[in-house]
Amino acid sequence: MQEANVIRSLSALAHEARLRVFRALVVAGPDGLIPSALAEQLGIAPNALSFHLKELSHAQLINQERQGRNVVYRAEFAVMNDLLAYLTENCCQGVACTTVSSTSCGC
Repeated sequence: MQEANVIRSLSALAHEARLRVFRALVVAGPDGLIPSALAEQLGIAPNALSFHLKELSHAQLINQERQGRNVVYRAEFAVMNDLLAYLTENCCQGVACTTVSSTSCGC
């Protein structure tokens, strides 16, 4: 993953509502959620939710698909996994981390 994409993804997730939206879509899995269900579940006003969905889409963390009269939003798991891989690529100097503590990674 390119550094510019990492920064865009982390910037999008650095807002409480967007992080909550993304996490809800991750939990929903491949079925995704429609905006009204997201708004109700998270207690976010529809106009604010629309803005947050646009920001997450711009960061390529979510996608959308029209299904009849609804638009279904889903987490982009490949992008999420690439971001996590980028962030942990050099964890513990390449040795698998078994336990994480505040003073060391448990290598």
